[in-house]
Formats: sequence, structure tokens, C-alpha cells
Amino acid sequence: MAKPDKTSLWLLVYVMVVVCSLMPLSCCAKKPLGVARKEDIPYIKCQVCEKLASQLYQQVQAKQAAISPKKVSEYQIIEIAENVCNLKKQEADWILKIDIVEKGDKLELVEQDSEGQCNSECKTIERACQEILGYSDTDVAEYLYKNKPSLDSLVSFVCKDLTGACSLKPPPVPKVLL
Repeated sequence: MAKPDKTSLWLLVYVMVVVCSLMPLSCCAKKPLGVARKEDIPYIKCQVCEKLASQLYQQVQAKQAAISPKKVSEYQIIEIAENVCNLKKQEADWILKIDIVEKGDKLELVEQDSEGQCNSECKTIERACQEILGYSDTDVAEYLYKNKPSLDSLVSFVCKDLTGACSLKPPPVPKVLL
């Protein structure tokens, strides 16, 4: 095989530079991910907590149905609780189906039929979920494992007793945020 001469190499480099300079940056750049709107969290915290508790309940029930007649282990429940607020994990896919909608002086979580693009809304819900559950994921898992509560009991335990996320009525949303 013949060795390429210097002129051919320079011509190749020149052509590559020209082609790359003509290519729009949008073709190469990654889309920036949405950023959580921390200022929205106080207005949706209780609703996120209720949906979080519901997801924990449903996912533990689904795991039990999948491995029946065996019993779900505490470790499996801890795994669900650790991942339910992490968008990088399958257990948090529920977050992708929720929109934050303005309704009067409130923000409401509205469940959609299908998953949407993850922008600031889903990042805000993820952040609220993480703030609510915090280091309590193992406490929630233990409660689920030992007590096998109803959905209502779990919501009450997580959102009122354990985290206090629903202890206070959410404040009205200031017009500036809307």
C-alpha cells in the first residue's frame, strides 16, 4: 500500500475543517436537560408525596404479584424506595407522566396518559420527591414490609407522620411565579 503524501493529508484536513464549520452546532450539541424549579416545590410537595406513596404501594404490590407465591423481601422493598425518586431508574418512570398545571392560585399535578419529555417540570417533581423521602426510604420500606398497610395508611404515614409533607396546607402561588 502506498504511503499518502503531505499534500494529500493537508487537503484531507482542510476538507474536514470546511465540512465541520458548515455543520450547524445543533446537530452535534446535546440538548440541555431541564432544571428543577426549587421555588415551585412548596406548592406541590403534598401532592408529590401522595403520588410517591401511591407509587411505592403499587410497585410493592406489582413486585409481590410477580414473585408470588414467594413473599417480597425487605431488601426488594428498600430497592424500590431508594429508586422511586431517581429519574435514572425505572422505578421513577411515573414522574415522566405528570405535568404541573396552574389552576387559579395553585399548582396541580396532572397525570397524563403517556410519558412526556423530561424538562423542568419532571426535574422539579423528582427534586420534591427526593426532598420528601430524603433519608427516610429505609423507614418507609420497613413500614411497608412489617405492616403491609393499605394505600390510605401508607399515604398518612409517609406524608403526615414521617415527613410532614402534608401537615400544612400549601400556600397560594404568588402571581410572580405564575
